[in-house]
Amino acid sequence: MAAAKKPKKSNVNKEELLGFYREMLLIRRFEEKAGQLYGMGLIGGFCHLYIGQEAIVVGLEACAKDGDQRITSYRDHGHMLACGMDPNGVMAELTGRIGGYSHGKGGSMHMFSKEKNFYGGNGIVGAQVPLGAGLAFANRYRGNDNVAFAYFGDGAANQGQVYETFNMASLWELPVVFVIENNKYAMGTSLQRGSSTPELYTRGAAFGIDGEAVDGMDVQAVKQAGQRAVAHCRDGKGPYILEMNTYRYRGHSMSDPAKYRTRDEVQKVREERDPIDHVREILLNGKHVSEDELKAIDKDIKSTVSEAADFATASPEPDPSELWTDIYAEAN
Repeated sequence: MAAAKKPKKSNVNKEELLGFYREMLLIRRFEEKAGQLYGMGLIGGFCHLYIGQEAIVVGLEACAKDGDQRITSYRDHGHMLACGMDPNGVMAELTGRIGGYSHGKGGSMHMFSKEKNFYGGNGIVGAQVPLGAGLAFANRYRGNDNVAFAYFGDGAANQGQVYETFNMASLWELPVVFVIENNKYAMGTSLQRGSSTPELYTRGAAFGIDGEAVDGMDVQAVKQAGQRAVAHCRDGKGPYILEMNTYRYRGHSMSDPAKYRTRDEVQKVREERDPIDHVREILLNGKHVSEDELKAIDKDIKSTVSEAADFATASPEPDPSELWTDIYAEAN
């Protein structure tokens, strides 16, 4: 078990950092637009935004290969975009339209992509953790070297099914990376009030699971930790826990006023630890890009997000007959 490790000093890979910047900015702008559409009444039900946590999925997807799977909770839009799902299809699903990934039936909390090995945002707190171990079991059974990434939050870390899963994953040496996205507040209860163990990655110790804490606001640190975790799993050494210490800027969901923390606290994190600004500063201070180049990227991404919103609102709602589809799967 290890505490947070500082990322190794290395020469800046301009293209990689620009890629990280673009992907994180796409998630940020997409989520901002989703928040606007929710306010306009175009997104129904619950909507949980990922703003502030972008470095986690972007850094970990940089460690994944074709065939690796990912599964997460209902705060899932960022995970979809990071693994390459089409923004048009994601936004259409958020708005309940037929052009969405689940044909408008899943909404914000439940959509999937077989093509991208994205096994869904899951609405039951912690339920994705045993499902993620199941994906890893399938990999081991089939004898491939694929890895499953199971994302869950600090609130879900208190669920009993998580520890049942830890036990089985360790016992069977399953290739699964358990990613704890510790944004400090669960639904609204601070980590200090809700956990007797301040470092959540240590909860794997009783099951012999290695792990570490990571600065989840630093995409380079996330990638480096992800590479260690993935190598551990691919080498047949069993599961690994990554506790990503991060922060969400918005409430738990769009209906949460987040009165359990101060505006000053949120603003301080934005000013001092924002993951996108961090990469932006590296690129600008190292004279790898100009302000105009970054503005051009932002303009391009805003255009992509606007197109996604237009596609979503132009797509029709699903026909009532869709109620009877995707209920059963034929077994071969």
